[in-house]
This record gives sequence, structure tokens and C-alpha cells, in this order.
Amino acid sequence: MALIAVPAGGMAAGRSMETGRVTSQPIGHYEFCKKFSSECKPVKGSTAAPKVTDYGWDVVNEINKAVNFSVMPKTDFEMFGKEEVWAYPDVAGDCEDYVLLKRHMLIERGFSAADTLITVVRKPDGEGHAVLTLRTAEGDFVLDNLVDDVKNWRDTPYSYLKRQASNNAGRWVTIENGSDVLVGALK
Repeated sequence: MALIAVPAGGMAAGRSMETGRVTSQPIGHYEFCKKFSSECKPVKGSTAAPKVTDYGWDVVNEINKAVNFSVMPKTDFEMFGKEEVWAYPDVAGDCEDYVLLKRHMLIERGFSAADTLITVVRKPDGEGHAVLTLRTAEGDFVLDNLVDDVKNWRDTPYSYLKRQASNNAGRWVTIENGSDVLVGALK
């Protein structure tokens, strides 16, 4: 069965993130890219976001729930004795580890690396967090380890700061319409 249909002409206004200038790559992602350089290269086919089929949405929801269920939440300090280690989780991980695994699984199932983008957000309490953004013709959707439902990014409580560029998995760009308030960079 097909995961995606022929790309639509344009994205739903306001339902997709507007990206801006190139910005700093999170240090954890930089270190991850040194180990897994193939995960952080320019992306081919990074054109219009695709229309996801019903079967494709089933796959997205299945992967989000399966990873949320199978990975036990643990901080990098608990696992590695230091802050900000981005790694594929075996049995435990923190937010970016969930994201890495979900992204990897979606790409294995036929989604493009151009449409599965690691995204840095700020939670309502001010804490930094990572989610996976899925670009679609219907808008941008978020896979999050804190909730099992895949939601349009506008239906989440986060302020969106930056994400991977759709044309280069090792480059990061700002999100221009991600917050109504000005926020600083995360550590």
C-alpha cells in the first residue's frame, strides 16, 4: 500500500511552519552527526510536502505509539553521566532519542528524510524539548514522546524554535511563526 500520494500544489495556510534563516545546530545533534554522517547530509527530493494516505497515517500513528510505549524515559545524565547525548535508544532515552528512532522508522517505511524533521521547542514551563515534525500537504504534524496522538503543530502547547532544514538534515533553520513571544536560544 502507498504511504503518500502525489504531492499537492501548496500547503494549508497557517497549518505549516514557516522556516527562516540558518541557525545553530544543537550540540547533541552535531555530535550525533559525527557518528552517523549519513543521517546528516543534504536531502534529495525536498520539494513540496506530500499528501499522506490513510495507510500512511496508520503507519505514522503506529510508529509514534510503539516508540512511546517501548522506550522508557530516562535522562542523558542517568544513562551516560553527561548532558545532551543524542543516540538511538535501546530500552531507554530522552526526548531527542525518541525522535531519532521515530524518524529512522518512518524513513525505513518510505517517508522522505525531507519530510521527517527533528524540531526543538520550548514547553510551557520553559524547558527545552524535541519533537519530530512530519511535513504533509495538510500541514505539519508532531510526533511527541509526551503524548500518543499525532497532532498538527498548532494544536500543541509548545513554542517552536528551530528544526532541521528539509533540504539538508545537518542544517537547522529558525521557525518564524512558532511563537507569539520572543524567545532566546536553548543551551
